Amino acid sequence: MDITVDKLDLHVVKLDLAKGIKECSERGLIHSVKWLSELNFSLSYIKLPSEDYNQISNVYDDEYDVYAMAKSYLDLKEYDRCAHYTKNCVNLRTRFLHFYSRYLSIEKKKLDNMTDSHCPPDPMNNAALKNLCADLKADYYDKKMDGYCLYLYGVVLKRLEVTNTAIDVFNEAVNATPILWSAWQELAQMIPNKNKLMSMTFANHWMKPFFLAFAYLEHLCNDESLEIYCNLHDQGFHKSSFLMAQTAIVHHNRRELEKSIEAFKELIKDDPYRLDNLDTYSNLLYVRELKSDLAYLAHTAVAIDKYRVETCCIIGNYYSIRSDHPKAVLYFQRALKLNPQYLSAWTLMGHEYMEMKNTNAAIQCYRHAIEINKRDYRAWYGLGQTYEILKMPYYCMYYYKQAQHLRPVDSRMLVALGETYEKLDKIEYALKCYYKACNLGDIEGMALVKLAKLYVKLNHQVNAAAAYAEFVGKIELKNSMTYEDQGEFCMALQFLAHYHMNKGEYDEAQMYANKLLEIDQTKENGRALLKTIAAKRGEQESELMPMDETGNISNMNMTNISNVEMVFSPQ
Repeated sequence: MDITVDKLDLHVVKLDLAKGIKECSERGLIHSVKWLSELNFSLSYIKLPSEDYNQISNVYDDEYDVYAMAKSYLDLKEYDRCAHYTKNCVNLRTRFLHFYSRYLSIEKKKLDNMTDSHCPPDPMNNAALKNLCADLKADYYDKKMDGYCLYLYGVVLKRLEVTNTAIDVFNEAVNATPILWSAWQELAQMIPNKNKLMSMTFANHWMKPFFLAFAYLEHLCNDESLEIYCNLHDQGFHKSSFLMAQTAIVHHNRRELEKSIEAFKELIKDDPYRLDNLDTYSNLLYVRELKSDLAYLAHTAVAIDKYRVETCCIIGNYYSIRSDHPKAVLYFQRALKLNPQYLSAWTLMGHEYMEMKNTNAAIQCYRHAIEINKRDYRAWYGLGQTYEILKMPYYCMYYYKQAQHLRPVDSRMLVALGETYEKLDKIEYALKCYYKACNLGDIEGMALVKLAKLYVKLNHQVNAAAAYAEFVGKIELKNSMTYEDQGEFCMALQFLAHYHMNKGEYDEAQMYANKLLEIDQTKENGRALLKTIAAKRGEQESELMPMDETGNISNMNMTNISNVEMVFSPQ
């Protein structure tokens, strides 16, 4: 699928956005209204004549009286009343309100009835949802649906886990009503892989590049996503907060952490009360151990809205960085009470249970995350770690393979998989994993060490020396190391010093021994090695000097030495 973005007519875009805002607002699709309105605001420098707006301002029809009352009930979250008064309506807009209010009523009751286990109930046992699906299905086969009703039908099918049909219905929805962003978003999250995405056909609408960039990002095709977002930025959407946030997430996925942090800071500067995606920003601050920045972000989020899921996740990360894991779990649980489908909270809570050595609870959290999104590599990786703790390497290998499949260019997944292969004595596979991790950049800097140790174990001394030498070079280039790095660094220096000494390469051996002298813990080892090297060097030089019959250095050799001394003696 071509990822180039055709030249956009921003006046057409602006008119479509105005129409979409009106239609989504009429139907209570508040998240789509928000997305469209923000995009519309980013094009505020484009002015449309008043007659264009007049074309889309008329909302009156035969069922308007019922619609107006039902819409007010929907806005006040009186969903059952809204459904009751619209049950006999046939106008597409009012009929959508009927189905949508029934769906929201089901969702609200599900949240209200959640047990203390914080686990969402099984949608397959929800009779009301099945009845709603049956009514929507009847309208679908009678061809009474517009794009909005198709979108709602797709959402219900998704909840009932009728995945393939849901994808087809969402595809119909975006082709029928391309302005409906929620349908594009649901479709992007449901498409199982990139090949399926490439095989699908979509209406040639200006929303298509927004969808493709979002879908590529969902499938971790970060380069393609970034290219499209940059193109949209250059075509006039440079003020879009959505584009800024998505670009920051792309940099996050590409492990360009500093770029991502700067992008989020710029976004907060432009839109200081925006909470969307700030949980991702808090993850970045957590990874970079920027405690004061994370504390400030948590304080800011609470001041804006302490009952948002993003705020709960930010506070959870704040307590986690302070090693207060029970309190972190409490806030992730609060986030899930607000939205049981909130993926980040399940994954992050799994991490916290891992820190608390509660592997059973961690496994449950990670499994819930995978149920919500099978492409969440963090949950697959977390499951691999839990089964590694439980010393179940075959399970561990399966989950690490899933994570590596989702993140093929992430060296961490390969290192974890290589360690598992090593435990299972599949040495050839382990070598391949470590070698590939080295070629991909070795994020944590441990693949070279693992590779070197495995070569030592196999008695491949030359390969081990090459891997250790590269590791030492990288550490020295970094000019800083963690406590763990320091241990591995010392081991590498000692191996290289012995390796070159045994080969008679005393200059190289002396160089590595001198490096050991610079580290407090290995000074004694360094001195001992230097003495051994000096002794071996002396033995070698003695062997090279010709001897007379009595075992003394010959006169000819003494003459040569005297000459050398004469040349280099001070005048």
